[in-house]
Amino acid sequence: MPSYRAQLNIMGLRPGHAPEAVMDRAVASLAVTHHVDANQLDVVAGVPRITVRYTVEEDGNPDGQAITSAAAMRAAVETVAISERLVVLRRTRGRWITLRR
Repeated sequence: MPSYRAQLNIMGLRPGHAPEAVMDRAVASLAVTHHVDANQLDVVAGVPRITVRYTVEEDGNPDGQAITSAAAMRAAVETVAISERLVVLRRTRGRWITLRR
């Protein structure tokens, strides 16, 4: 099964939501259809960035499915936070290759 990463910059929280809600929503949205392997929060140039690593069943178009799922993840996160710059990467021969910026 191919492995993917969805990375999303978090620009701020929506009123009434705790910071933990961001990662909770991201992981929960991807876990509906995929196995979530890991997640992490980094701060890059002062901007929080969540990364969720997940696998997609090989169904003939796993890249398309990974991109669609990452967009759904962003929509779920947008209910609790303001985000920007969704990046989807695929693990290929030991390297992470960008599918979508």
